[in-house]
Amino acid sequence: MLKAGVARVDLTPFHGVELTGWGYYIERRWRTVRDALHATALAADDGGCAVIVVALDLMVIDAGFTARTRERIRQATGVPDEAILLTCSHSHNAPSAGGLLGAGACDPFYEDWASRQAATAAILAWECREPAVIRTGATQVDTLTFNRTRAAGVVDPTLSVACLQRPSGEPMAVLVNFGAHPTVGTELNPWAVSRDVPGEVCDRLEQALPGAIAMYLQGACGDVNFHRAFTDPQRRHEPAQTLATMALQALARGTACAQPTVAAARREVSLPTRRWTRDEVLRDRQEAQRRLREEDWAGWREGFGRAMTNRPDDMVRRHGGDEVKAVRSMCRFHLEWTDAMLADLDERPQTLATDAQALRIGDLYLVANASEFFSPFALDVRHRSDCPTLMVACYANGRIGYLPDAHDIAAKSYAGYQSPKYCNQFPYTEASGPVMCDAMVGALEDCRAA
Repeated sequence: MLKAGVARVDLTPFHGVELTGWGYYIERRWRTVRDALHATALAADDGGCAVIVVALDLMVIDAGFTARTRERIRQATGVPDEAILLTCSHSHNAPSAGGLLGAGACDPFYEDWASRQAATAAILAWECREPAVIRTGATQVDTLTFNRTRAAGVVDPTLSVACLQRPSGEPMAVLVNFGAHPTVGTELNPWAVSRDVPGEVCDRLEQALPGAIAMYLQGACGDVNFHRAFTDPQRRHEPAQTLATMALQALARGTACAQPTVAAARREVSLPTRRWTRDEVLRDRQEAQRRLREEDWAGWREGFGRAMTNRPDDMVRRHGGDEVKAVRSMCRFHLEWTDAMLADLDERPQTLATDAQALRIGDLYLVANASEFFSPFALDVRHRSDCPTLMVACYANGRIGYLPDAHDIAAKSYAGYQSPKYCNQFPYTEASGPVMCDAMVGALEDCRAA
């Protein structure tokens, strides 16, 4: 018999905590709370195996946060690490736990509190398990998003949804999975705490299904944004309204699972990377030093600005229209990332250790990794795994930056060339994404065999 429980606790940061993303050293301490942040957890077991999924309204989490939180959950529930999934909505109007260099200072007290809150949600969900049935569905939504890295690039249009119900039919929990950068609210209210589109989707689902607690699992959106037309006060609600409506329609057409097997699997991954050349590191460092020494702010858009930001003029706007301040901040970033990299440039291994995780609850399969995953890879995993209902959960269990495909690696784009600097990593190679896909497909196969 399948048993499930769901719980939610607060993650809203206290005053003074910076929001993550959106620029270099902006010191974006929140001014208002547009909507509260949450940690929402689902626990499920079939009498033989148990899994816990925790959806966090944070931008990213690192491996240390993941380890501490899993330890707290494991001590209270006995559920092993490989069966505990921690995944972020990636809202840019939220803090991080682990963070990104220059994109929002982390607060150690808040990070520890957020870990304890995430564990609390998981433990409460575990303690309130009761008999349940699961219903799943999926649909395609191809009108809301675009590939921001290339013209006519692919996106993953799959919207997956699952509902855990009591045997009486009363809904307990709703999980929805879709991939798009949640920055609609960031453009409109950059100084406000908010869950952005993922939070509004959850609110709408809960309104439509009284008694249910909704969870949004962020999909493969390293190369995907909602259309920029939605960053308009009159249209900001359209993405969430569309996603919630189509999720409910997919659920209505969906099927209940006859064999509610619960399973978990994890595969270790060694992602190939390429070592930064000393010339690459010193070029960034020397340009920053020269500009600061000579107070030369000319030509930065064509220089380091090309890789550092997708939209240079927006970076100036985010610094209050002060171009000198914006360029000084970029120079500071170059000095700090090169300091960290030069400390062990020649010694560190040319691979990155991470993992791929898969969970199963009946006909619902979840597969996760710690990257900002690109759409072509998500489509490959979907095609090769052929699971009944598959959710691709990214920003999960750690933080390893963008995982771009060959196009962006060759182009030395923001994702391919700048992102590794935020994370103090070497750049990925063309082989990195396929290696991760193989591990994800393998973990799903392990779950299917359970």
